[in-house]
Amino acid sequence: MTALTLSTAAAPGLRADAIVIGVAKGTKGPVVAPGAEAVDKAYDGKLAGVLETLGASGAEGELTKLPAPAGFKAPLLVAVGLGAEPDAKTEGEGGEGYDAEALRKAAGVAARALAGSKKAAFALPVDSPGAVGAIAEGILLGAYSFDVYKENGKDAKAKNGKAPLAEAALLGGKPRDTAHKGAVARAVAVAEELNRARDLINTPPNDLTPASFAGIAQTAAKEHGIKVQVLDDKALAKGGYGGILGVGGGSSATPRLVKLSYTHPKADKHLAFVGKGITYDSGGISLKPAGHNETMKCDMSGAAAVFAAVVAAARLGLEVNLTGWLALAENMPSGSAVRPGDVLRMYSGKSVEVLNTDAEGRLVLADALWAASQENPDAIVDVATLTGAMMLALGSRTFGVMANDDAFRSAVHEAAEEVGEPAWPMPLPEHLRKGMESQVADIANMGERMGGGLVAGLFLREFVGEGITWAHLDIAGPAFNEGGPFGYTPKGGTGSAVRTLVRLAELTAAGDLG
Repeated sequence: MTALTLSTAAAPGLRADAIVIGVAKGTKGPVVAPGAEAVDKAYDGKLAGVLETLGASGAEGELTKLPAPAGFKAPLLVAVGLGAEPDAKTEGEGGEGYDAEALRKAAGVAARALAGSKKAAFALPVDSPGAVGAIAEGILLGAYSFDVYKENGKDAKAKNGKAPLAEAALLGGKPRDTAHKGAVARAVAVAEELNRARDLINTPPNDLTPASFAGIAQTAAKEHGIKVQVLDDKALAKGGYGGILGVGGGSSATPRLVKLSYTHPKADKHLAFVGKGITYDSGGISLKPAGHNETMKCDMSGAAAVFAAVVAAARLGLEVNLTGWLALAENMPSGSAVRPGDVLRMYSGKSVEVLNTDAEGRLVLADALWAASQENPDAIVDVATLTGAMMLALGSRTFGVMANDDAFRSAVHEAAEEVGEPAWPMPLPEHLRKGMESQVADIANMGERMGGGLVAGLFLREFVGEGITWAHLDIAGPAFNEGGPFGYTPKGGTGSAVRTLVRLAELTAAGDLG
């Protein structure tokens, strides 16, 4: 991953392949952002005009390259858009008034554009540890690439191969400042684990099975002092985990339930995270139509997010007890697959009539939610690429948040927005519960078609222990980016919800979450 350094060096004398500066969208044209004063001075204060002549406006995501001024040791200047110039009244709130997400996105755009470079200096607005952390995070996430399966993937110097940006210097960052160093350390821990989640999501399903995912979790847990327990198909059968076994029954790759436990000696709060881990989803007997199978390796994104968040929390030494549950299975059609009309006996003891085998995520989550509930945590948050209905409601970049407690739902939503993950609070209308009534079982796994994302949330609520605060994140839209890269978000697996979960753990550790 890209190496980060904090530097007080002046831009003109720094040896690098490029200098990155920010440009904002002002009321009368582009405005050079703070941090680039030395660069602007080399243009006699006319850099904004030069950029405007080249077509730059300062819009978010915009990138303009031009030769560096005479006397600079770096040959290239990269101007990246920060969006609207902050109101003067907000100056000093962090990054000269620039929103942390604007800095994060700009750094990500520049880092991706500089793939193949050995070193770049980022002269973006920095006047707080928060700004330092946002820029660092943006660089590390924006520089991500997944080339393991390409012929030249393991050889950065191979013909036509472009390795990620090797080193980034954050100008204006103070290398001896404890807060600045801490911000970078946090960014590194979170970004490395988020990028690990992206790797898992992008890994083809023939290489990422429930068993291999569990093995990866065991290795990471050992490295970071996390206790791990893996239930294989035999242990699941003995324990009565009918949901996970039912979904995984059609595949030769048998299911797993992984429990990751991070504890801190001073912690007095316990959070549980539960992740849907369908390593490949064919739809089962209710087979998905053509054109909907190709990206179904991403159906384990929720489990990847939970795994990454627990490891990140351990690396950060957060003062919280954290348990991660990875419900891992492969949903395939075969003679041993669960059929529409079958009834499964869940770990909670409830029976579920399976009306659609492609509504499998809620079945594995139900068992894991009940398992998590047995430890009576202060709160449970589950994460899942659960419903296409949520994508229809919120699009491809926003995840839905449902909960059995309005205040907790608001807290989760605010945490997501704070870290730059678009989310939206959704209701759990009681009248939709009636649609899941079954003549032969306690509940059916399908209800009304309209409001399907909310129906799924109501189903999950049935398997949360009484009196336990719970939230459900449906990340079906933002978990996998099928379009082009934007900001610090690559094409493919995104690592959606990792940063939200980490932030919830931080807030809990600080006593600021309920």
